[in-house]
Amino acid sequence: MSHKDDSTNMGFVILISVVATIGGFLFGFDSGVINGTVDGLRTAFDLTAAELGSSVASMLLGCAVGAFFAGTLADKLGRRTILIVAAVFFSVSAWGSGIANGVNEFIVYRILGGLAVGAASVLAPAYISEVTPARFRGAMTTIQQIAIITGLFLAFLSNYMIAGKAGGSTLEFAMGFEAWRWMFWIELAPAVTFFFALLFIPESPRFLVASGKKDKALTVLTKLMGEEAQAKLTEIDASLSADHHKPSLKDIVDKKFGIRPLVWVGIGLAVFQQLVGINVIFYYGAVLWQSVGFNEADALLINVISGGVSIGACIATVLLVDKIGRKPLLWGGSIGMTVTLGIMATVFLRASVGDDGNLALTGAAGPIALVAANLYVIFFNMSWGPVMWVMLGEMFPNQIRGSGLAVAGLAQWGANWLVTITFPILLAGIGLGGAYGLYGFFALISVFFVLKFVHETKGVELEDMKG
Repeated sequence: MSHKDDSTNMGFVILISVVATIGGFLFGFDSGVINGTVDGLRTAFDLTAAELGSSVASMLLGCAVGAFFAGTLADKLGRRTILIVAAVFFSVSAWGSGIANGVNEFIVYRILGGLAVGAASVLAPAYISEVTPARFRGAMTTIQQIAIITGLFLAFLSNYMIAGKAGGSTLEFAMGFEAWRWMFWIELAPAVTFFFALLFIPESPRFLVASGKKDKALTVLTKLMGEEAQAKLTEIDASLSADHHKPSLKDIVDKKFGIRPLVWVGIGLAVFQQLVGINVIFYYGAVLWQSVGFNEADALLINVISGGVSIGACIATVLLVDKIGRKPLLWGGSIGMTVTLGIMATVFLRASVGDDGNLALTGAAGPIALVAANLYVIFFNMSWGPVMWVMLGEMFPNQIRGSGLAVAGLAQWGANWLVTITFPILLAGIGLGGAYGLYGFFALISVFFVLKFVHETKGVELEDMKG
């Protein structure tokens, strides 16, 4: 296809991509909101450490299931349809988590939210990559990560402000309800907005072609790319399986490797993104900084700063991802994370233990840990954070995109759950220094994984993806 691309309706492409990224915003908000409610939950439901851990992690199991079924159902019912279902789940979860009167009821609502987050995490990037021209695709899909981080950032900020106004997360904020309940209810506004906005965007043209709805697909493609629509339709059609069966999970099966090697690479990308330990900083951020001597208000403020720094790093990626490509960003990020995690591991391994049993960072150790942690967050958000989702949204051929995303998404959230649930255990066993050392080791392995197995997808049309 020629690069004149003058007929691309960029206004329309940007509009529908922005709607899809509200899913990313909710994914971030829903993941981050739990961070400030931990004390509230512990007090309200009188939880042990183990119960608290499973309450925080309950959402992640929902995410794994949501990502898997969203990927497979999106091939049957459509990308947009499943995103609409996710928007309903987001709304019910936000309302329910705040009204819950017991831990089991709370976990049910959080799992519902998890199903929505899992669905949004895989389908928003897939949908964006399926409606965007190849030369802008990396930048548009990276905006999804900015939305995720913005959601996290605003969750931290609203938690900080609500707790500040109430005098603590366990105290009354308004109308007789505690602050932590309001932290969840704030999410209703973007969740309901997402639902109504989705009603106004079209279904993915690649899905429509795969479902045999070529007339509808042509209408959408004409809106997106003007006179080049017919040529694109023919290209998409030719990229699907020769017998034109509907995409299904069977398409990714491989006799020699169990599943196609390309899908294994997708799983590797998804799992390494979690094994470098990023979510420990996100989910346990407030707890982490309190353990090295900051009070609750300071710890919540450090979260806000980390969130702001992350957004800046993602904006840099938007500018770079379609220029220098996906692969250099990934291996560069891996090297940066290996170094910063190594520094944090060293600082925490050498820290003394105070009378209260907590780590005490004396002298320069505290500032060094804080700077290293923020640099680590920058390296992650300039590389694996956004680029892993960009790659998963675009690296699979049309026939297997839904199935490839389903399996990789399941692996991503499974690894996320594993890291989250094992962190308190690691903390008790090998300590904070040991835990960071382990995540640093995985960051080091990821350098070699990228160099050997990951292929560049910059500027390649979705119809030309091999695998």
